[in-house]
Amino acid sequence: MRLRPFIISKDFDQIKNWITEERGHALWCANRFKFPMQKDDFESVLLNMANEYCESQFVATADDGALLGFFSYSLNTDSNEGMLKFVMVNPNFRGQGLGKQMIKLALDYAFNITKADAVHLNVFPENTGAKKCYEAVGFTERETTPNAFAYKDESWGRCNMIFRKK
Repeated sequence: MRLRPFIISKDFDQIKNWITEERGHALWCANRFKFPMQKDDFESVLLNMANEYCESQFVATADDGALLGFFSYSLNTDSNEGMLKFVMVNPNFRGQGLGKQMIKLALDYAFNITKADAVHLNVFPENTGAKKCYEAVGFTERETTPNAFAYKDESWGRCNMIFRKK
């Protein structure tokens, strides 16, 4: 597996189809993007986050170039903490440990390239598969805010998890 920068003109048409149902979409992005995903909206939101947080997007690829995953990363230089957002694995490759592998590469980038002391992320506890993946990599729960997000008739917590450089 390799990481490379996300290229909207090359990658969007593939990743837009990775989440096909509305609840899964909300679990992934807290409705930051329209559902179903639209290229102009996706690009606009990512550009705003790049301008506000110096956030960059990456894709994980197989050696043959097949897209395996996607995530965003930014570094808060005041706290020297990196933040991962919008972590997503191609559904054709789920259940094979590729999510963990991609997160480990993202941590390697955060610690060795951006020199972060820690990396954190937010996950809805209701997204049990994602939370288990992060725990398996070594993230620990830092704080959970109950009822942080409403989806239809559900109320979800927001769990902030952290991985500190060893």
